Amino acid sequence: MRRPSPSRRSTAARALAAATLTVAGLLPLAVAPAQASPPVGTLAKAGEDHDYPRHELSPGLRAKLDKAVRDVMKKAGIPGVQVGLWMPGKGSYVRAFGVADKRTGAPMTDDMRMRIGSVTKTFTATAVLELVDDGKVGLDDPISKYFKGVPNGHRIAVRDLLDMRSGLFSYSADDAFIKAFLTNPDRPFTPKELLAYAFKHPNQFPPGSKFQYCNTNYILLGLLVEKMTGRSLRDVIEHRILRPSHLDDTLFPKAAEFPRPHAHGYTNQTLTGKVTDSTHWNPSWAWAAGSMISDLHDLKHWAKDLATGTLLSPEAQAERLKVLPTGIPGAGYGLGIFNIQGWTGHNGSLPGYETLVLYLPEQKATLVALLNTDILYKGEEPSTVLGKAITSIVTPKHVYNIPPQK
Repeated sequence: MRRPSPSRRSTAARALAAATLTVAGLLPLAVAPAQASPPVGTLAKAGEDHDYPRHELSPGLRAKLDKAVRDVMKKAGIPGVQVGLWMPGKGSYVRAFGVADKRTGAPMTDDMRMRIGSVTKTFTATAVLELVDDGKVGLDDPISKYFKGVPNGHRIAVRDLLDMRSGLFSYSADDAFIKAFLTNPDRPFTPKELLAYAFKHPNQFPPGSKFQYCNTNYILLGLLVEKMTGRSLRDVIEHRILRPSHLDDTLFPKAAEFPRPHAHGYTNQTLTGKVTDSTHWNPSWAWAAGSMISDLHDLKHWAKDLATGTLLSPEAQAERLKVLPTGIPGAGYGLGIFNIQGWTGHNGSLPGYETLVLYLPEQKATLVALLNTDILYKGEEPSTVLGKAITSIVTPKHVYNIPPQK
């Protein structure tokens, strides 16, 4: 996601986009001390799905990955990490490193829930595409068909919202919103409040003309799901996505609830820039764009369902995977999904947490990473640094990387 230069915006705004496709123009940020520890956890739920390996990667490859993860944690100051890698024909790698709670020193384990930020967008987009399959929504319908008051809504198609080409201003880049949220991170926001922050700004460009990551798009899409189903977005995602995909440890929270076991999250996206524990901050500000919770093992299955279109018609999935250029080398964005150097999926970031959910169709490989910090390392998201280190070892022809954008 592109972000304004520090001459115009404070660094506190950086994580408030609820997902990260790019990181640009930021002042250097302090990082927390590294909290490395021996890996814990073993291959979990082995044998539950015949599409995934039932044996671990070779000892030599595991050792390389262990070292790579520890090295990234040390240099980037990441307190704790969960990593899952499943490669048919080669084996699996499921590990947890570091700490889940810096105060108590409790270790990270591979069964802890985490806030997944903009991976939420993949669920919201899937709910919209299910409505397209049902004939209730048209991808090329103007959003004004469903809602009044959207700036230039008669020209913005549902497709433009899904693929981040609407031109709408992102509420999470509004200074008044940032101040309101960081002054009281526990307060709830309604979707209509979020849209009000966005709609007071002029549109950024004509719809369809360029890519710009924008959370406003997904707040509108969440409201679209609710209007066309007559049910809450939370209820639709639970019944039409989580249950069919058997994602029993994934949820769309009502407020700030965070079922245990969970890891504590650490951020410097504060008014002072001081690192703080953001575990129980209310994620309602991200709603359909980034409020969900999940764990490593559910996201393993979701990565494949998302990339292969398990819940959608072949026609809808084909539309979803028509990724368009983003201006980032090797990265394209489709309908709530990206393709980065062959890896299909999404990343997520919100204060205290980062997530990677990736599937490589060429090798039917899955990579999931969950981190309990969003503090940048030399202008890069820590999840990007970790993903790059892992894929450089296991898929050198498909290295996951999102370079910082200037």
